[in-house]
Amino acid sequence: MKINSFEEIISWQKSQELTVLIYKLFRASKDYSFRDQIQRATVSIGNNIAEGFERRSNNEFRHFLFIAKGSCGEVRSMAYLAVKLTYINDKDFETIKMLCSEISKLISGLIKTL
Repeated sequence: MKINSFEEIISWQKSQELTVLIYKLFRASKDYSFRDQIQRATVSIGNNIAEGFERRSNNEFRHFLFIAKGSCGEVRSMAYLAVKLTYINDKDFETIKMLCSEISKLISGLIKTL
């Protein structure tokens, strides 16, 4: 199956879901540096998938996918801190962790196909 736009990429779609969740969960957080960092990291996932796809080069796309995968790990790592700091509850933590793992696996599969 040929992908015609980054909007068709499932990992990009899931990253949008994760980003909306992160923004909603941390909207009222008074820890501005933490909130800013986790929001930037989650936005980076989808943006790097989109930017890499638009470069129209498999090597460049692969490079940006690795960056997106790294940002996904950053969000997951920050989620561990967020639950320990009681910024989020266990249920929200599990949702973030599950989405991050799913996105990371999807990106890995995409990297392998390139």
